[in-house]
Amino acid sequence: MTYIPEHFAETDPAEIAAILEGAPLACIVGQTEVAGLVANHVPLLAGPDGQLIGHVAQANDMHRVLQDGQEVLVIFRGLDGYVSPNYYPTKAEHHRHVPTWNYQVVHMRGTIRFQHEVARKRAAVGLLTRLHERRVNGDAAWRMADAPDDYMAAMLEAIVALRIDVTQVLAKSKLSQNREAVDFAGAVDGVRAAGHVALADRMARDR
Repeated sequence: MTYIPEHFAETDPAEIAAILEGAPLACIVGQTEVAGLVANHVPLLAGPDGQLIGHVAQANDMHRVLQDGQEVLVIFRGLDGYVSPNYYPTKAEHHRHVPTWNYQVVHMRGTIRFQHEVARKRAAVGLLTRLHERRVNGDAAWRMADAPDDYMAAMLEAIVALRIDVTQVLAKSKLSQNREAVDFAGAVDGVRAAGHVALADRMARDR
C-alpha cells in the first residue's frame, strides 16, 4: 500500500485516466513461488470495460512464473520533478524549507490473465498500435494490415496477450498543493525554469 496524505490523494477519474495515457509504460509486480518477487515493464492501455490490456514476449517468463488469475500490482509513474527550497520566496525570511519531489503516480491491484489465442493477441496489438500510431503518425499511421500476413502471424506467435481485471485504484498527485500561495507560485516558476514544463503546467492547474 502506498502512502497518500489526504491533500495529495487523486480521486478524479479523468485525471487518473490522463496519467495512464501520458505514461502507458507500467510496471507489473507479482509474487511467485519459483522466482520470488518479479517486476516487468509493459505498455498497458485501459480496455473498453476498464481492464488493463497489453502483451509480453513469449520468451518472457512472466507468463510462466505468474499464475493465471493471481493478484498483481501495476504502477504507472506520471510526471515528476525535483523541487528546490530556493524556489520558495519565504526561504529568504526564515530558511525553514527542505528539498522535495513532486510527482503523480497510480497504483492498481488486479487479477492477471494470460491469453494465448491468436484473436486475443491480435486484439491487444491492435488496441495499442491504433492509439499510439494515431498520436505519432496521424493519417499515415502504421496498420497491422501493412505487414505481410506470414510475417504478422510469426510476430503474433512470439507474444502472449494479457488482461488485468482491476480491483483497486490508488492515485497520488503530489504537486505542492500544501504550500501557501506565494511559495506555490515560486515552486511552479522554479519547476518550469528547470525544464519540467509539463509538470509546472499541471501544478498550475491546481490554483
